[in-house]
Amino acid sequence: MQVILMEKVINLGQLGDVVKVKNGFARNFLIPQGKAKRATENNVADFAARRAELEAAEAAKLADAQARGAKLEGLTVQIVQKAGVDGKLFGSVTNADIAVALEAQGHKVEKSQVRMATGHLKQIGDHPVSISLHPDVVANVTVTVVGEQ
Repeated sequence: MQVILMEKVINLGQLGDVVKVKNGFARNFLIPQGKAKRATENNVADFAARRAELEAAEAAKLADAQARGAKLEGLTVQIVQKAGVDGKLFGSVTNADIAVALEAQGHKVEKSQVRMATGHLKQIGDHPVSISLHPDVVANVTVTVVGEQ
C-alpha cells in the first residue's frame, strides 16, 4: 500500500515521502496514529497545499523535543525497590516505573519513550537509560536503583 508520511517515521522516511508499506502496517499502525495517509490523488493534493503548515508544526515539535532533551540530558533518577541481600530485586524496574519517577521530578515522559537497552532492571546500582523524545532527539538518563530492606 502506498502512503504519504505526515511526520518523520524511523526507518521509513521523512515528512511528505510517499512510501510503499505492507497493508497491515499501514492499516493498524500508521494511519490510526496519524503518522500517514493513503496516497490517493486527493490526499496528495491536500498534502501539497498544507505542506508548509505541516513542516512548521514538525519543526515546532522538534524544537520542543530538543528543549526537553537538554533538560533531561545527564539527569539522575532514583528508584527504591525491595531487594535481597545479594542486590537482586524482587521484581524489576520497568519503563513505566522510570516514566513515573521522571514525572515526579517534573519531566513529562511517556513510558513508550523510555528505551532500556538491556531490558528491565533487575539489580541495584546505576543503569544508563535513553529517552527518545523525537526520532531525532534522544536524551541519556542514569537510573539509580536503591534496595529497600
